[in-house]
Amino acid sequence: MADDDLFGAGAGEQSGGDAHTAPLAVRMRPRTLDEVRGQGEVLRPGSPMRRLVEGAKGAAGPVSAIIWGPPGTGKTTLAHLVATAADRDFVELSAVTAGVKDVRKVLEDAATARSLYGRSTVLFLDEIHRFTKAQQDALLPGVENRDVVLVAATTENPSFSVIAPLLSRSILVTLESLARDDVAEVVTAAVSDERGLDGRFALAEDARDHLVAIAGGDARRALTSLEAAAGVAQDDAGVVLDPDAVLPITLAHVEQAVARAAVRYDRTGDQHYDVASAFIKSMRGSDVDAALHYLARQLEAGEDPRFIARRVVIAASEDVGLGDPTALQTAVAAMHAVAQIGMPEARIILAQAVVHNALAPKSNAAYTGINEAVADVRAGKVGAVPAHLRGSGYTQASDRAAGASGGSKVQGYVYSHDEADGVAAQQYLPDELDRELADRSYYRPTDRGFESRLQERWSWLRSRLRAR
Repeated sequence: MADDDLFGAGAGEQSGGDAHTAPLAVRMRPRTLDEVRGQGEVLRPGSPMRRLVEGAKGAAGPVSAIIWGPPGTGKTTLAHLVATAADRDFVELSAVTAGVKDVRKVLEDAATARSLYGRSTVLFLDEIHRFTKAQQDALLPGVENRDVVLVAATTENPSFSVIAPLLSRSILVTLESLARDDVAEVVTAAVSDERGLDGRFALAEDARDHLVAIAGGDARRALTSLEAAAGVAQDDAGVVLDPDAVLPITLAHVEQAVARAAVRYDRTGDQHYDVASAFIKSMRGSDVDAALHYLARQLEAGEDPRFIARRVVIAASEDVGLGDPTALQTAVAAMHAVAQIGMPEARIILAQAVVHNALAPKSNAAYTGINEAVADVRAGKVGAVPAHLRGSGYTQASDRAAGASGGSKVQGYVYSHDEADGVAAQQYLPDELDRELADRSYYRPTDRGFESRLQERWSWLRSRLRAR
């Protein structure tokens, strides 16, 4: 079972396993909507998801649902509640292992159950984003005919990972990471609940706070860490003479059980792009602390440091630009060094480049300049290259080559180095753009950092080049 639901695979009575030996996170799966923590908006009275769970019947029967959210937020839990609350048959498949043949078998059995016994079937498909378009197409007949109520879970944006026909036939349910208070309630309940630790342990407040902090809004992670900490506490206690003794779970037990907080970060999904985006925007916004935070999150999640280095190089040119030209030098040097050195030392090199980018004066003048130039070219503003700028190194140009000054063989061309100030005031742009850019410019230097010096220089150059 993939790591995409609230409390792992089915609980003991649902999966056929022993409820006493199942993982704590499985045993503590909510049995009713009232036990579900968080997701208040999704499960508000009258909401599509709540009506689906409660078995409300519309004119055409229950609709299918695509549940999108981070790990540990309740996707599988809701799927089980959809099945059990309305007394429906429940079939669970994982897109990691199932194929079209498995899907068709479920749809055939569901159609039979519906026609012969009038029973509805819930098909829970975990990690639907791993299904190909052809595999997702196989679901359409059953969903269209309402032979199955499809409840599909994904950690990736369904707009990109689920085919449009399937999306149009389903409600989209978006789950959010649990709030800290919600995770704390889950942990506290697990300590005392007879399905959980059954009051045999006493969880210290600072230990609970640490469990909540490292969970990152993932209830299953919090419960898995709690169970591991309980095991450490039991090992520490050794042989306990009193079987009714309550064992303390301390902060040290939690820290030992969870040697390092696992950072929730999907390198192939939305969080990959969200964290990378926040990283870039923090450097652009000059917040060094935030930039280093997102750098650490990427590294701790196992992101390829070369990917990060490339983003830093882009930012050094796009956002810092000529505000501090040395930022690009630092970033490029860091990119090459990271490729040669690797982790863990690469983090130091990346940090240096990130700090340089974040602290540097910012200018996107070169970035916006090339974008505007590209836009004009795409709009057809190209025109003929002025005759005196054309090349002379090919046969067809030989009739234009005649005794121009300096390093040029093109007639009419003025060689810049022959001018006293090194600037040849002649036309460089095609005719149409030469007229248009007399009043505007692609490159508009800022007055920040090194570029403030370029601002004066470019103003003088424009006056020479455009006012001919």
